[in-house]
Amino acid sequence: MSTFTVVNTYTHSVTFVADKMLLSLKEIIRCSGLSPERLADDWKILQRGISAWLNSRDLETVTLEVYYPKTNALVGRWDFDICYGSSGDGSMWVNTDDIKYHIRKAGQWPSNCDYRILVGAKPGRPDVAGWSGTTYRSTEGFIRQSLGTTIDGNGLKSGTAYWRTCK
Repeated sequence: MSTFTVVNTYTHSVTFVADKMLLSLKEIIRCSGLSPERLADDWKILQRGISAWLNSRDLETVTLEVYYPKTNALVGRWDFDICYGSSGDGSMWVNTDDIKYHIRKAGQWPSNCDYRILVGAKPGRPDVAGWSGTTYRSTEGFIRQSLGTTIDGNGLKSGTAYWRTCK
C-alpha cells in the first residue's frame, strides 16, 4: 500500500493573490492619506467575493475608486487586472516597493475624499453575499499609468495601474 499527498496549488494561489491585493489596497489607502478603517470593516466581505471569483476564474479587475463625496467626482483610481492561466515557476511574490513608489509619485488625496472597492467580473459569475451591482465613475480627464505585474501567485497574476489627472 502506498501513500501520497495532493496539493491544490491553485487554491493556494487564489488565497495568496486575494490577500496581497487587499493588503496592497490597504497600503494605497493609508499611504495616500485616507483612513483604511472602512476597508478593515469590509475585509471579510471583500475577501469572500474576490476569492470566490478568482476561484471560479470570473474576476477580471479589482478597483479602488477615490472620489469627492459632495460632488461624486473621481479624484483617483487604482486597478488590479487579473491574468489567468499564465505559467508560473512555482514562486509567489508581490512587488510592494513598486506600488509604494507609485503611491508617492501620484501624491496624497485630500482628506475629505471617500473611497470604495469595485470588481469587474464576467457575466454569469456566481453570486456572493454582500456584493451588488454598480457602475464605475468616469475616467474622463485621467490617464492610466501601468506598473506591470505586481502580484504573482504561481501563474495567477495581477497587473496594477493607477489613474492620474491629465495636466
